[in-house]
Amino acid sequence: MLTIQQIKEDPSFIVKRLAVKGFDAAELIDKILLLDGQRRELQLNNDNQGAELKKYAAEIGALMKQGKKEEAEEAKAKVAALKEEQKTIAEKLDATEIEMRDILLSIPNIPCDMVPEGRTAEDNVVEKTGGEMPALGEDALPHWDLAKKYNLIDFDLGVKITGAGFPVYVGKGARLQRALIQFFLDEAGKAGYLEVQPPYVVNEASGYGTGQLPDKEGQMYHCQLDNLYLIPTAEVPVTNIYRDVILNDNQLPVKNCAYSACFRREAGSYGKDVRGLNRLHQFDKVEIVRIEKPENSYAALEEMKDHVQGLLEKLGLPWHILRLCGGDMSFTSAITFDFEVYSAAQKRWLEVSSVSNFETYQANRLKCRYRAEDKKTRLCHTLNGSALALPRIMAALLENNQTPEGIVVPECLRRYTGFDIID
Repeated sequence: MLTIQQIKEDPSFIVKRLAVKGFDAAELIDKILLLDGQRRELQLNNDNQGAELKKYAAEIGALMKQGKKEEAEEAKAKVAALKEEQKTIAEKLDATEIEMRDILLSIPNIPCDMVPEGRTAEDNVVEKTGGEMPALGEDALPHWDLAKKYNLIDFDLGVKITGAGFPVYVGKGARLQRALIQFFLDEAGKAGYLEVQPPYVVNEASGYGTGQLPDKEGQMYHCQLDNLYLIPTAEVPVTNIYRDVILNDNQLPVKNCAYSACFRREAGSYGKDVRGLNRLHQFDKVEIVRIEKPENSYAALEEMKDHVQGLLEKLGLPWHILRLCGGDMSFTSAITFDFEVYSAAQKRWLEVSSVSNFETYQANRLKCRYRAEDKKTRLCHTLNGSALALPRIMAALLENNQTPEGIVVPECLRRYTGFDIID
């Protein structure tokens, strides 16, 4: 959430930068400034009323001591009237602050100046490319056929048990899945990330804290009886560990990683791009989360990108990094880099990670602050990234490593799987 101070400092800059995301903020920014003026006036009136009440309270005591009961009663009547006025002012103040908060929650984060202009994924910028493209024969199979051939994933059984988008991993498919999870967690540990195991459901306050609410409620599974939400990513519970927390200067940076199942309704998704593992309602992911001082967050972002790149290199997958344009970025992000791997049998790029810096946007919602050396509290910067999401990694590994003898397991995973080839 943008701060009032950010908006007041340069409202025209805010409007201009949000236009890069395709968001017309002019009317909302004007409304916020108007409400802020009203809020400050109401607060001043409320404070003045409070001072008047204190003055009359002292007078009543003095009058009672002097035996001037009639005058004391008159003062009490004025106090009663003032309290009614103060109650009305307080109600207006609360209503104004709620309206301001609702508007602020509806305004996305400002894209930083490195974000390119553009409306759709076609306007994203390829930053970097690596890895070798596999040379597969014309008879190469997509991962859904390989999964059936080698009895790795049963998509039909998932439909029977739950519905489309909930696959059942079987035998070596399940082992490979667990191997990827443990490999990603071990690599995150080596990079200094402290592992946490978070809940898979969160309350409404957590959804608001990281920005899933009120923007993405239609994409989240909602347990209405308890008003809890299934997490779309471990970013939500892990970042919310630091909601309403003031960290000491020497506690930063915070580096956490977490494995979790992720649940997304993916409303509106259909067609060939959702076949197999390409788009699921439930999938596994290892997430990395960082809480940083503002001056260090962009160096941290580069470290996170390097970490994800290193994972893909160890897996031997061809990859590229996209710097997302304004129109393709998330509501909460200040800048996002997507990692995609090439799926040789499908002949297309598949997104496997997003690494983002949210600057102070999430921290302001979360009230996640740190106490600086000058003893003042300041908002932190929050960052997160997939390291990595499993379904499309699994799809690319199966497709790209298929041979006439079977599917070759990357060397970095063999100590976890216990086998070198799926045959």
